[in-house]
Amino acid sequence: QVQLVESGGGLVQAGESMSLSCAASGTVTTASPMGWYRQYPGKERELVATITGAFVIKYGESVKGRVTISRDNAKKAVNLQMNSLKLEDTAVYYCRVETPYNSRVYWGQGTQVTVSS
Repeated sequence: QVQLVESGGGLVQAGESMSLSCAASGTVTTASPMGWYRQYPGKERELVATITGAFVIKYGESVKGRVTISRDNAKKAVNLQMNSLKLEDTAVYYCRVETPYNSRVYWGQGTQVTVSS
């Protein structure tokens, strides 16, 4: 079993920065892909960024150049640094972790990010 605890989020002004963190516990290993997705009201979750156990990174098109994902295997954590935030970055952000040994996917509870003008 895996538990994910997200931190960060809140209210920020456009153009500012924000960081999100997700701490995992349970059967998460260095091979576990980790990432962040976001969801707008009434929409499906969309990719923000993912990082594999081999540190292969993928960013969503709408955040490329403004977001950096990193992972700390010792802490079983994945972090998201977001810069130059835009109004359209306002969404609920979810941490996502996979456990390859059983092909299961786990989601955090979500954290609200609100960007104001």
